[in-house]
Amino acid sequence: MADPVLSHAPATATRPDGATGVLVLADGSVAWGRGFGATGSAVGEVCFNTAITGYQEVMTDPSYAGQVVTFTFPHIGNVGANIEDDESHGVPGAVGCLVREDVTVPANFRAQEGFGAWLERHGKIGIAGLDTRALTRRIRLSGAPNAVIAHDPKGEFDIPALIERAKSWPGLEGSDLASAVTRDVNEEWRGSVWKLGEGFTRPAADTKPHVVAMDFGAKDNIFRNLVQAGASVTIVPADTTLETIMLLKPAGVFLSNGPGDPAATGAYAVPVIQKLLAADIPVFGICLGHQMLGLAAGARTTKMHQGHRGANHPVLRKADGVVEITSMNHGFAVDNAALPDTVEETHVSLFDGSNCGIAVKGKRAFGVQYHPEASPGPQDSFYLFEKFVGMLG
Repeated sequence: MADPVLSHAPATATRPDGATGVLVLADGSVAWGRGFGATGSAVGEVCFNTAITGYQEVMTDPSYAGQVVTFTFPHIGNVGANIEDDESHGVPGAVGCLVREDVTVPANFRAQEGFGAWLERHGKIGIAGLDTRALTRRIRLSGAPNAVIAHDPKGEFDIPALIERAKSWPGLEGSDLASAVTRDVNEEWRGSVWKLGEGFTRPAADTKPHVVAMDFGAKDNIFRNLVQAGASVTIVPADTTLETIMLLKPAGVFLSNGPGDPAATGAYAVPVIQKLLAADIPVFGICLGHQMLGLAAGARTTKMHQGHRGANHPVLRKADGVVEITSMNHGFAVDNAALPDTVEETHVSLFDGSNCGIAVKGKRAFGVQYHPEASPGPQDSFYLFEKFVGMLG
């Protein structure tokens, strides 16, 4: 079939020969392609990610819950998939992905299965053969659209019904998705960093001090980095009360990444964070956790036009002018045009000037918008884990 592009006449458009996948936007636009992975359909917000590695980590990042990821790098899936590169287990991540080239047979010694088989096993839909550059330009110009991604080996789609489904989906703004991806019970984290030929190592038995991590949709590599920096970690559900946290005797509290609108999740999490700040307990937040720390300190958050998603985002550290190359995945941000006097801006994006870091004045509390744990991405920002653990005494 010819390379498909977005069409504005979906109700009457003829399905191209060989098309077994379709992306239907809420405005009625349609893009045809070749489906792979799981069959069926799913609804979500379409975003784009510019990383050239780590597609498996991206697809299992709970921060992508409710989203369809457009990969701008054309060769996705070539290294296959393996159990070690999953960043979460048994919780929703991205609902599907859009790629330019067909997925080939894996060409990596760590591969345990092909990417298509991995997607199918995880219930995620893929579409290949899309003009991902055109779709990315559309998102940059018009913002991230709501859409339905669908795959049927017979190519049978009810396009008008899919359009209505995309239109009726409420979107991410106002949605508390952290409650759908958080752990149900407390978990003592037992793993450490990955080493070639050894897998994930075990932390030393006397690792301390003790960090309680609030799970809003956390990536596993966050906990590995905390352990590597010298902490022991207990993970608790997103809606854990202050009283339960204090019973665990934390030296500090970590606020994880996660999906959805921080204001919606903050309805129950922000009061807990405010009490932690009042008790002068050290707090470190990333991504969604950073945004909710900002809300707890009196800042506000906003929905971004297209968001930041990739492994090559430059961030300025304002204290000394150092530029960190960072991994990012967020569609909301702390509004740096309305920071209260109690909050200091510590980092800004060199792409658009948006806020990428804060510190709460007079408190041992800070947060960054980006992902210092990478997976995928550079490791410029590991020092933040060491900074946090160094606060704990």
